[in-house]
Amino acid sequence: MNAFLNNEIHVGIDTGQAQLDFNVRPTGEYFSYPNTSKEALAAARRLAGLNPTRVLIGATGRLESNFVEAAGKVGLPLVVCNPRQVRDFAKSTGRVAKTDKLDAQDIAHFGEGY
Repeated sequence: MNAFLNNEIHVGIDTGQAQLDFNVRPTGEYFSYPNTSKEALAAARRLAGLNPTRVLIGATGRLESNFVEAAGKVGLPLVVCNPRQVRDFAKSTGRVAKTDKLDAQDIAHFGEGY
């Protein structure tokens, strides 16, 4: 079923050492925040205002920690997902390019299948 018709909002987050990249689906809104505890909390509060159905972030071993903690503080419906599964999903849709922005899009799109 089409998530847009259900008014579902899925947010994908690509995690890097210095930056968090966000993609909101279905609107396509894209934004970034520095990957610090303070900025992750600001990003989580911004997302809470969107009332998302699901927020997905890839498990990196530790780089996602700032946002995971912030999401818990504001009560976001967070899913920490396997990056390999997201990448395999992206390839299945024909996406071979890989950038932070595209990765955030792929993670959000992957979330519609949960």
